[in-house]
Amino acid sequence: DENNIINKNVLLHQAGEIWHIGASPADKAVLTTCYNKSESHCFLLRAASPPDWSSSDATRTDAGNLSCHNVLWEPMGDGKRVISLADNNALLWDLQESSTQATVSSTATLEGKGQLKFTAGKWSPHHNCSQLATANDTAIRGWDLRTMSQIYCIENAHGQLVRDLDFNPNRQYYLASCGDDCKVKFWDVRNVQEPVKTLEEHSHWVWSVRYNHSHDQLVLTASSDSRLILSNMVSISSEPFGHLVDDEELSEGEDNHQEDKSKEPLKDSVVSTYEEHEDSVYAAEWSSADPWLFASLSYDGRLVINRVPRALKYRILL
Repeated sequence: DENNIINKNVLLHQAGEIWHIGASPADKAVLTTCYNKSESHCFLLRAASPPDWSSSDATRTDAGNLSCHNVLWEPMGDGKRVISLADNNALLWDLQESSTQATVSSTATLEGKGQLKFTAGKWSPHHNCSQLATANDTAIRGWDLRTMSQIYCIENAHGQLVRDLDFNPNRQYYLASCGDDCKVKFWDVRNVQEPVKTLEEHSHWVWSVRYNHSHDQLVLTASSDSRLILSNMVSISSEPFGHLVDDEELSEGEDNHQEDKSKEPLKDSVVSTYEEHEDSVYAAEWSSADPWLFASLSYDGRLVINRVPRALKYRILL
């Protein structure tokens, strides 16, 4: 970090496409990958001490004839539990010591007519990490991981396929979703009849939605309209009135003015639209080290790193 040098390390896989990669939140030396091996899909778990990846221990778990495209790490805790989404099955895995063995502890199956298949999933960081949200076709479902039973269902959450989900890190019942209807929707899972808010800023499929880890009013959305949009969804955030100032901090002259101002909720708005990409933007992520830094990745292989505008940053902080 001090020398700004990037070290390249290669993890070899057998022939096939790599669909997903995920890093353990508890151990920087452990990660998962989903890849295509002949007719089946697997996920590969590696443990090593960077940069010596070549001596890593690998646990390959074959999903048989299932198509496994996503692995979710438990967001809090010791990094000993992962969930894999394979076709219409959600499998909860327990990782043994040193992460060299993985065993299935429980499963949930999506049942219904036709060939049902999970398209997205998100492990909630709330409720002791006991809840999972999944998407299949136009529906969103919530699961209790203790019993592997369904706890809520939003049947027609979007007009077309649901692409991504994300939980608000500071409001335990709030969930964001996006899909092929070009919309981003925000839900209170205690009442799923209607979304609490809908964004319609994109002109094509929305592939990714991400809450800022610290300041949940900041939301990133990535779309195949080649744009990345940063929105300030302050009305449904954990601080709908912004940063409130104590009376004693104010001078006598601005007392009344500030008091009135603080009582008015700030308005939701699009902060910035980023158009550096020339192709579909498939992924957007916030930095885990810097809350004002975010990255986006497009189909043409372009990785773009941006910062939250300074004016908005100081408005949130001050």
